[in-house]
Amino acid sequence: MNKGKLYVVATPIGNLQDITLRAIDTLKSVAFILAEDTRESKKLLDKYGIKTQLISYRDQNHTKIINKIIEKLDTSLNLALVSDNGTPLISDPGYKLVRELRERDYEVIAIPGPSALTSALSIGGLPTDKFTFLGFLPKSNVKRRALLKGVLELKNTLIIYESPKRLFRLLELIREMDSTLFVSALRDMTKARENSYSGGVDNVMEKLREDGLEENPYGEWVVLVSQKI
Repeated sequence: MNKGKLYVVATPIGNLQDITLRAIDTLKSVAFILAEDTRESKKLLDKYGIKTQLISYRDQNHTKIINKIIEKLDTSLNLALVSDNGTPLISDPGYKLVRELRERDYEVIAIPGPSALTSALSIGGLPTDKFTFLGFLPKSNVKRRALLKGVLELKNTLIIYESPKRLFRLLELIREMDSTLFVSALRDMTKARENSYSGGVDNVMEKLREDGLEENPYGEWVVLVSQKI
């Protein structure tokens, strides 16, 4: 009997229209969709008339649910994996599942699409020939400094995901380490209140303060950092 396949499907990072035709067809055709948050995923499914049943899947319940996933694949059922938004596994759940399925020789297929990482890099105005993705940094300033010091020596553009409450702490740390660094801070990409701030780190911090984002931070942020522009 043929084994089922797992499709890793990228979904919109904000604007629900940012989804590929192939992703819609895949989500309609599979037997079940494994979703990080079924409530969030249902909004997307409802918009496109996708009736496929959702199953909650997170790293935290991997051990509990993996045998059920294997059972479904062994009965030739195809499954899809989605995160709340963007491409699964990119600072989102799914690594444990993909690793285990590949170790067991199940076929895993990418359905590419939106990602905050590549979207930010494409419009940030910083060098794109070499970059290093750091995802979410440690909360400790000591650990952040040590990590940033090591990767800045590579002279690549750094890509960082940051919460609004820690945005200024990150920028202040970057300025302390090297005030000549260039930064692009992008908020809520593809959403109605999308905005971006680019320039020297001091200049970016000043612009953010002018918009009241130091006292009242909000949004989802991607921060790019480069030693050259």
